[in-house]
Amino acid sequence: MRAIHPLVLGAYQTNCYILHDDSSKTCCVIDPGYTPEVILDALDNLGLTLEAILLTHGHFDHVGAVKDLAAETQCRVYLCPEDLSMPPAMTAGALYRTDDLHEGTRLHLAGLDITVLHTPGHTPGSVCFAVEDVLFSGDTLFAGSCGRTDLPGGDWNAITKSLHRLSELTTDYWVLPGHGESTTLSEEKRYNPYMR
Repeated sequence: MRAIHPLVLGAYQTNCYILHDDSSKTCCVIDPGYTPEVILDALDNLGLTLEAILLTHGHFDHVGAVKDLAAETQCRVYLCPEDLSMPPAMTAGALYRTDDLHEGTRLHLAGLDITVLHTPGHTPGSVCFAVEDVLFSGDTLFAGSCGRTDLPGGDWNAITKSLHRLSELTTDYWVLPGHGESTTLSEEKRYNPYMR
């Protein structure tokens, strides 16, 4: 059974998630955007060892703590390589990764099975992570909204296709986005204008 510990970090109020099976002593961190010391303190308080960092995309407010966490813990760092094409101003310098993510990548980390859905549009390499009944949607899908596409690497037509793809998923996922409140996929299908 998955356990999720959310942290809201930094000036952009980025949602960072500590994820693990409730019987596991290792964990993943999704989108550590800021303040590595806060994340490390949380891991210490939970008694967890960081096995891997999973990145929904490469924007600076989602990757800012990656290098420090990786240096401290020697964990793996997973990123979709399409985001390496973005300008350094959007990524706070060169993006760090040890492993690539692609459509359909399946990972077994921290006692959990994780499936990658490539959902470009907000960035070329934006992905969502499906874990049991949860969808970590990054900045692709928000409660009542979707990610912006006016920044370098953004593509409105691509995000429209990605949202359509999410609208066709049959599982009613609990959606945990990169910013803002959580939601459910059924709620977004009913009320989110960008999902229609």
